[in-house]
Amino acid sequence: MAVDPHVKPKLVDRPRSGTPMPPSRSFVAGRPGDVVRDGQPLGHMFGSPGPDLGYALVLAERFTSRIEPAPHEHEADIVAAATGIAMRRAATFGRAPMGLDIEFGLTILGYLGGAPADLIEWRVLHVSGASHEYAEKLHLVNAVKGAALRLAPAEVRERLGTWRDLFDL
Repeated sequence: MAVDPHVKPKLVDRPRSGTPMPPSRSFVAGRPGDVVRDGQPLGHMFGSPGPDLGYALVLAERFTSRIEPAPHEHEADIVAAATGIAMRRAATFGRAPMGLDIEFGLTILGYLGGAPADLIEWRVLHVSGASHEYAEKLHLVNAVKGAALRLAPAEVRERLGTWRDLFDL
């Protein structure tokens, strides 16, 4: 119900001005998890840092029905390898992962169909255990060439016949 215009409001009911906000201070990256002045540290086992990379695991659930594994391949290893590649691809673009990154990771490993027999034979050896062995997964993820990470999944699908050109083997 609206306030009657003929009733005078009490002093308590009138709007009050609050304490003014002080200007914000400048930010200095000094915490242990912040990116340092010279950039993110690089080296063995550092990986590819990027924003919200864990979202790739959520996105990967949408692709599990489309995966075409070879005999003796486990879904957990496939998802770990593909999301690792997707995370690296997203980090190179400086953004969080999206569905195209997951599709890229699964396509470059030949899990979405059309993979030649030698790629399937190679991936069975290198994807096995990716969900348990971080070093092995990181080695596989880093084997994808940087130039290949910038390709669209459709371009990767076209190049599966010459898949070795997409990897540093």
